[in-house]
Amino acid sequence: MFLAVMGFMAISAQYAAAQTQEPAAAATTTTVADQTVQQDIPIHQQLKAKFIEGGAGFMASILIVFILGLAIAIERIIYLNLSTTNTEKLLLGIEEALASGGKEKALEVCRNTKGPVASIFYQGISRMDEGVEVVEKSVVSYGGVQMSQMESGLTWISLFIATAPMLGFLGTVIGLIQAFDAIEAAGDISPNVVAGGMKVALITTVGGLVVGIILQILYNYIVSKIDSIVISMEDASISLIDILVKAKK
Repeated sequence: MFLAVMGFMAISAQYAAAQTQEPAAAATTTTVADQTVQQDIPIHQQLKAKFIEGGAGFMASILIVFILGLAIAIERIIYLNLSTTNTEKLLLGIEEALASGGKEKALEVCRNTKGPVASIFYQGISRMDEGVEVVEKSVVSYGGVQMSQMESGLTWISLFIATAPMLGFLGTVIGLIQAFDAIEAAGDISPNVVAGGMKVALITTVGGLVVGIILQILYNYIVSKIDSIVISMEDASISLIDILVKAKK
């Protein structure tokens, strides 16, 4: 009887374990199937779904901020890349022009060269007959003008960098308020109610932070590009003064 009872208990335990594993296996199979289906969905469809879940109003405002900031950043990057000048080649051409054709030929070399450095050189060479001090003042003054032109639009990018996360946080606060309103209306703290409101709130935050990070990276690249151009501009201006002093001798 003892062996019979032990055998019955062993069979019952195995049966209970099998019954417990079947729902777990079914749940695992369902989870794997859901993950497979989610992986089959294109990335743009997933982003579109998250965009709708986050709320059309706040997500659209964050998207507008991203488009405007990205457009200004791309325009600045293109402008700065086109403004980059081979200063060594330009200085060599000006020195040869002054030696062979004088002031007018040097001005022609500057006119045929694109970029702020050539524009500064043109202003300096055009006043070389008035003395070195006048040339230096002209170069410094026009260099400030060119630097202002290169920095144009950076204030707007800074504004968009600050605005995108703020819009995301505003959407987060409103999403939390909606979640608490839903809990109050339901009269019970249901996980589904809380999760829905929190999900909407966090999606707007993620959207704002992603936009801010992208624009911040582009902003830092633009600032570093401007700094490199300004340093090259200052070095080239000193070399230009030396060339003009030698030409007058």
